[in-house]
Amino acid sequence: MTHQVPLRAIAVAAAFLGGLAAAQAQETIFYSTQLRPIEEATKVREVLLEGLSGNVTYVVDEPPAFAVRMKAETQAGKRTASVVGALHGELQPHVPDDIQPIDDVVAKVAGRGIPASLMDLGKLGTGKQQYIPWMQATYVMVANKQALQYLPQGADVSTLTYEQLQQWAKNIADKTGQRRLGFPAGPTGLMPRFFQGYLYPSFTGGVVTTFKSPEAEAAWNAMKELWAVSNPNSTNYNFMQEPLLAGEVWIAWDHIARVKEALTLQPDQYVAFPAPAGPKGRGYMPVIAGLAIPKDSPNREGAVAVIDHMTKPETQILTATEVGFFPVVKAELPADLAPGIKQLAAAVDATQNAKDALVSLLPVGLGAKGGEFNKVYSDTFQRIVLRNEPVRTVLQEQAKTLETLMKETGAPCWAPDKPSQGACPVN
Repeated sequence: MTHQVPLRAIAVAAAFLGGLAAAQAQETIFYSTQLRPIEEATKVREVLLEGLSGNVTYVVDEPPAFAVRMKAETQAGKRTASVVGALHGELQPHVPDDIQPIDDVVAKVAGRGIPASLMDLGKLGTGKQQYIPWMQATYVMVANKQALQYLPQGADVSTLTYEQLQQWAKNIADKTGQRRLGFPAGPTGLMPRFFQGYLYPSFTGGVVTTFKSPEAEAAWNAMKELWAVSNPNSTNYNFMQEPLLAGEVWIAWDHIARVKEALTLQPDQYVAFPAPAGPKGRGYMPVIAGLAIPKDSPNREGAVAVIDHMTKPETQILTATEVGFFPVVKAELPADLAPGIKQLAAAVDATQNAKDALVSLLPVGLGAKGGEFNKVYSDTFQRIVLRNEPVRTVLQEQAKTLETLMKETGAPCWAPDKPSQGACPVN
């Protein structure tokens, strides 16, 4: 049953795209898992693609549908999309069958200052360039300045620990009678990324191998304490900018694109800063999106033009200001940049350059099963934190589900877990 929705979505999209492709052979279809919400997709179509010659149609899809469709079109020998945009881990499973090496495109972007480390990621473990880095993001904390007076003594927002965050939220609850810490734990919120990129790495130094470790038990107990001082409406929050602007929440964690509006609309009201540190470091998840060209691209020339355009410094700056994803190229953010965007840029910089920063990559190699991976962490959260089931029992049971999933996909470990031969083990 789990595949019915994505497959149906693919059938509809394929029919739609098939019709388009037939109508205009020289059209460039830009197929993306990123910038999917209506407001963001509209910005891509009306602002970010502006000035690009030729007819480009921007089509978005959920990651599971993207994975299935890329494979299905390879098998059918009928490709509709000329260029694709997706996260690093979403592109990985499509090497070498579904995307083509694009070493010739590297020369086009050579002078743009894309860091060598990011270009290297774009090789996806091969000797050839598989994607060109497109944009980057991460997750940050944002606080209403009203909350700062309740910071624990000696605490600094730029170097918070999980213990201090809990104490801070408790101080607010004790003094105001309101629980003002908030998390995006709603149906389409990004809460699984908090566990995978922040809580687990910070407490255990891993994500998969350490899933049921004693350190993981400590992490979940810390999460229970955080939840006890969090706004109970957090299970309904998908984008934290809304409860921040409404004043329901004074301290929030979320993806920069999902808090951007609060900082843009009321920059003087908020501060942005890195997520907290735990015993193993300050876990954080950089989000790298790339642009790739599928095999049998119907319009390769158009695809190269899209990549060239989207990585120009001026387009990259527009991407930051319009949708809150930051440049991968060397691009001086303009002096008149909105103050809220400047704050976010500073918080991203502080996160990446923190002394105790611990990088946790997005899951790699799970293909269409990325949703099942997220569900392991969501289910663990629901059972331990929301239903108060015993931590160790839940971890032992969920570890079996995780182990089965890793074996089925054969996905090797990714950072911060140490590299593995074959499927990443759950120790």
